[in-house]
Amino acid sequence: MAADRRSSWLKGVLDLLVLSRLTDGESYGYEIAKALAEAGLGEIKGGTLYPVLNRLEEAGLVEAEFRAAERGPGRRYYRLTALGRERLAVETAAWLTFHGTVRTMLSPGGTAP
Repeated sequence: MAADRRSSWLKGVLDLLVLSRLTDGESYGYEIAKALAEAGLGEIKGGTLYPVLNRLEEAGLVEAEFRAAERGPGRRYYRLTALGRERLAVETAAWLTFHGTVRTMLSPGGTAP
């Protein structure tokens, strides 16, 4: 699969994946990127991830808190807001519907509903 195609697909769903990653509790950027990479989505660089986190924060979907560290630089921790949980549920349902339609269309003899 061409890297640019995979990148385009990821761009369309990255906000949703980041919100999903925060359902189990707060996390910081590097930890989020690592979890996405371990899930098989490839390396998500800071120049891609942090603008997503900032956009989600500006939209009120996540809250962020900076914490100083005893060693090394401090970290900015992100957590879902109630609005973020609601948006995650709505967008997840929409994505799964879209995915099902694409899957049907790609199947032999597949047609749209």
